[in-house]
Amino acid sequence: MATHNKQMEFDSIYNAYWQKIYRVCCGYLGDPDWAKDVTQDTFIAVWNNLGNFRNEASVSTWIYRIAVNNCLRQLERSKRLPKSEVPEQISENHEPQIEAKIAFLYACIGALKEIDRIVISLELEDIKQAEIASIVGISEANVRVRIHRIKEKLTEKFKRYDGD
Repeated sequence: MATHNKQMEFDSIYNAYWQKIYRVCCGYLGDPDWAKDVTQDTFIAVWNNLGNFRNEASVSTWIYRIAVNNCLRQLERSKRLPKSEVPEQISENHEPQIEAKIAFLYACIGALKEIDRIVISLELEDIKQAEIASIVGISEANVRVRIHRIKEKLTEKFKRYDGD
């Protein structure tokens, strides 16, 4: 692949997927700074392997799979658990209630089992369930069941959160 074409293709992929990959990593790892590092590692791998991509899967499936594998490797290396508490101080903003709820959502996601964290993070990015199944390596039916159960757990936690 010519360097100019590779750069143009990479720029297009980067612009289309950076925010999505970052949010998936953030939801999975529970730490924004750590998620930025893993997102960066993901795009380094995309750049390094762009010439080898054979279109056997969609570009999005390929990139999400790289991101998921990077998240798993980071968790294995560090043995660091994601934070599962809502920050005591939410930065002042025009919408502090919304920020607090988003922080609580990510804290709840961070407390889920690893596979459930990645499944719900991908679902929140509007990735099709068939693609989630391909990325994670489970059946589409299993993805649907997991999403249903995860949503029930999160709904229950939010009912308790709003009740406080």
